[in-house]
Amino acid sequence: MKALTVMFDRLVQRYLPDAFLFAIILTVLVYVLGVFFTGSGPIEMVSYWGDGFWDLLAFGMQMSLVVVTGYILASTPVVKGLLKRLSSLAKTPAQAVILVTFVALVACLINYGFGLVVGALFAIHVAKRVPTVDFRVLIASAYSGMLVWHGGFSASIPLTIATPGHFLEDTMGNIPVVQTLFSPANIFIVIAMLVTLPFFNRYLLKGAAESNLSEKTNRFSSDEEEQVIDTVAATTPAERLENSRLVSLIISILGLAFVIYHFATNGFDLNINIVNFIFLFLGILLHRTPKRFLNTVSDGVKNAGGIIIQFPFYAGIMGMMTASGLSEQISLWFVSFATDYTMPIITFLSAGIVNIFVPSGGGQWAVQGPIMIQAAMELGADIPKTAMAVAWGDAWTNMIQPFWALPILAIAGLKIRDIMGFCVMILFFSFIPIALGFLLF
Repeated sequence: MKALTVMFDRLVQRYLPDAFLFAIILTVLVYVLGVFFTGSGPIEMVSYWGDGFWDLLAFGMQMSLVVVTGYILASTPVVKGLLKRLSSLAKTPAQAVILVTFVALVACLINYGFGLVVGALFAIHVAKRVPTVDFRVLIASAYSGMLVWHGGFSASIPLTIATPGHFLEDTMGNIPVVQTLFSPANIFIVIAMLVTLPFFNRYLLKGAAESNLSEKTNRFSSDEEEQVIDTVAATTPAERLENSRLVSLIISILGLAFVIYHFATNGFDLNINIVNFIFLFLGILLHRTPKRFLNTVSDGVKNAGGIIIQFPFYAGIMGMMTASGLSEQISLWFVSFATDYTMPIITFLSAGIVNIFVPSGGGQWAVQGPIMIQAAMELGADIPKTAMAVAWGDAWTNMIQPFWALPILAIAGLKIRDIMGFCVMILFFSFIPIALGFLLF
């Protein structure tokens, strides 16, 4: 395992380009595949790409706010102190990796956006506490929490098919979460990940130590005290407003009142918008004055550049995959040799491949759901398990798709090549519990 880790780490360090160039390469690849395998002409593929280019604007804004509001909240003295105390549980590099992996897994089970931010920020605090840990492995461990998001409470596919009025309701009806999220297969996979993945990631440290790249890993060399910026005495009405705790308190109370109302009327609906809403208004409250809050915003916005510029390219890729029928062809090819027993695992593998080009759970379900559910019904396969296979396939290859890693990388200040070698190993390992879950239950 050490030799494999070293090999993949060195390969990606040498050959994997920046995440932006990765998106461009995928764009060209999908364009060429569409022209040669779907019957779409060169002009048609260009139109599919351009028409889809802006389809993720709302989602791109959401993910930018995940990074910015998460940074704002984590920069408050209260949250810094909490993360610092929790990070004190780690005394050695091995303990640091195990702790970060477990926290990230639990956080992503609660909500994927919450998990992305918490995992990265907690990894930074642990790196300060244990400066000898390989920071690349630590951030890869934080990102590995995304493996379980589609088996948790923010899973878009099982929540969609449990909601009356979803677009496949006439075909498959409504599937309650008891048959998906709380099925024996899903519970087995989630528990297996929680128990085994932290220890697997711990062994990645051995490969990292052999890769001769550890000298560049940890820019957080010590658990230094944060500088306290003195507030300049306000002399004008405008400055008094900017430094007024009352202004922050009033708007925070209004925001948090809506949060209470949201959960009172919708139950435990922890979607990405409400997560950003909570982070934003807690940040305003805990920074105490508008001036301190806005100073932190200025620092946090710098981390969102990669998301802003890359998400439109992935939207264009999704547009070409969907409109040209390329994603449908991939799915149908896998279905062609499936049986009622193997349908879930075949669906999982096909979803993993499609996810590389359509890295959005909701978007992928819109593309693959109708094909896979229809095939499962014709084969007499388990419908809820097939739906969860699409969900887990979508989560599985996130380990080698930079799309979801962008927020964590932005917060950590790393490049995709810094963690991808370890993520490839995590991808291979995680196949085992996921496959066992679908084949044994």
